[in-house]
Amino acid sequence: MNKAETKVRVRYKETDQMGVAYHANYFIWFEVGRTEMLRGLELPYSEFEKSKLFLPVLKAYCEYKLPARYDDELTILTRLESLQNVRLIFNYEIRRDKEVLVTGYTEHAFVNDSGRPVVLKKFSPFLWNRLCKSLGKKIK
Repeated sequence: MNKAETKVRVRYKETDQMGVAYHANYFIWFEVGRTEMLRGLELPYSEFEKSKLFLPVLKAYCEYKLPARYDDELTILTRLESLQNVRLIFNYEIRRDKEVLVTGYTEHAFVNDSGRPVVLKKFSPFLWNRLCKSLGKKIK
């Protein structure tokens, strides 16, 4: 499973006076989708932290197509796009019904508790194997 679907509803505090969702909230919704996807893989973020492993964002991109509005129910489609030794990439699509509102991605590094990059396969074979399995990659 390298895809996940998560529902959120746009809250009043996430909008401006016109009832339009503030642009930075989409990155928060990306995080919600990513967190729920990892949880669905039985890899909650707390599992990474127990291993003294963290996933800081290296890059974040969002292309806005249509605005979300107060009380819209949104679907966050999250996909694990790429898994490499020291980084991974998630793609996102946020929809209202069938309409695509935004697309984007985030790129993350695997770092230890000192903030130094680590090769996940060596640092935590368990986490590496679980992520490989979700992508359908052969485990070597």
